[in-house]
Amino acid sequence: MQWTDRIRQVKFLLVCAAVMICAASLTWTHYLVADLAREERGRMEVWAEAMRTFDMADDQTDLSLVLQVINGNNTIPVIVLDESGQVQTYRNLEVRAKNAADVDRVVLRKAQAMKAEGRSIRIDLDEDEGTYMEVCYDESIMLRRLARYPFIQLGVVLIFVAVAIFALLSSKRAEQNKVWVGLSKETAHQLGTPISSLMAWTQVLRETYPDDELLPEMDKDVRRLQRIAERFSKIGSLPELRPENLNDLIGQVMEYIERRTSNRVRIVTKLPEHPLIVQLSAPLFEWVVENLCKNAVDAMDGKGTITITAAEEPSRFVVQVSDTGKGIPKAQWGNVFQPGFTTKQRGWGLGLSLAKRIIEEYHHGRIFVKSSEVGQGTTFRIELKKN
Repeated sequence: MQWTDRIRQVKFLLVCAAVMICAASLTWTHYLVADLAREERGRMEVWAEAMRTFDMADDQTDLSLVLQVINGNNTIPVIVLDESGQVQTYRNLEVRAKNAADVDRVVLRKAQAMKAEGRSIRIDLDEDEGTYMEVCYDESIMLRRLARYPFIQLGVVLIFVAVAIFALLSSKRAEQNKVWVGLSKETAHQLGTPISSLMAWTQVLRETYPDDELLPEMDKDVRRLQRIAERFSKIGSLPELRPENLNDLIGQVMEYIERRTSNRVRIVTKLPEHPLIVQLSAPLFEWVVENLCKNAVDAMDGKGTITITAAEEPSRFVVQVSDTGKGIPKAQWGNVFQPGFTTKQRGWGLGLSLAKRIIEEYHHGRIFVKSSEVGQGTTFRIELKKN
């Protein structure tokens, strides 16, 4: 829980920092772009006035300053139209066209787009004749880059936050894996000594009381303990997958569950008549099905029906475990496989988490809540790909 709380706090702080950086950057860039846009508007008004002076100049007019202003615009795209809407000249504009007629059409279309965005200045030339010219301009390259900058910065910040969160989650997952593997190995090791002792004592009892009816049951329990120790020993190492008959494995689990549950729990199996040969680690897969069945018994409070079905589909094998228990709220479907999640008063909440690890990491399949309704029951679905 400490790890989880710490991860949540760090994620919250990272997201808050990213939001603050992005908000500050967007606000500052907005004001800066607005100031530059007003400055460019003023420059274009001066440029338009220079064009009017140049157009109305006579032989006595000194045009050195006017030409300096006109030629000084090397960044802002500009198009000059006459009163009839025809293009007189343009500057700093990239035009791609096949011929001169196409060039005029492209430039005129761009001028109309500039006017539609409100970037145009009308200059009257002769009030008596009603002549005028219209200077249409676009944003400079620098202004466009500056307007795009905060979004680029936003993307970089989001990538940084995503990488940081991924690193934290990977660290958390690695820590959990070490704990699980260490706990499993230590459990298998601790079980080894008493199991060996029990095996020796059963052998002594078999020689002393060869006809005792309880000895076979004791042998079954010892073998069961061996099976449990084998399961724990396989956690953390890559198990060997072998061809197994899925029907037989499910049958063995059902036999074990039936012996250890009350008569009020009814177990129904729906298996195909032909064998389902699947690449499995039998001890681990039995553990998963057994865990689902035990959870089902707990969810039903020891009374109800457990239905287990197995089927073969074109690309996969499917196993479903259904119960008639209290069900799981849909908001918690995604949390049931999280370590520590449990609705029982007893238990560590690791059973379904280990089941997910066994199915997805060792068998490369899927396990998920297919359906659940509060008060009606739950169905877990396991999918295993065909080789």
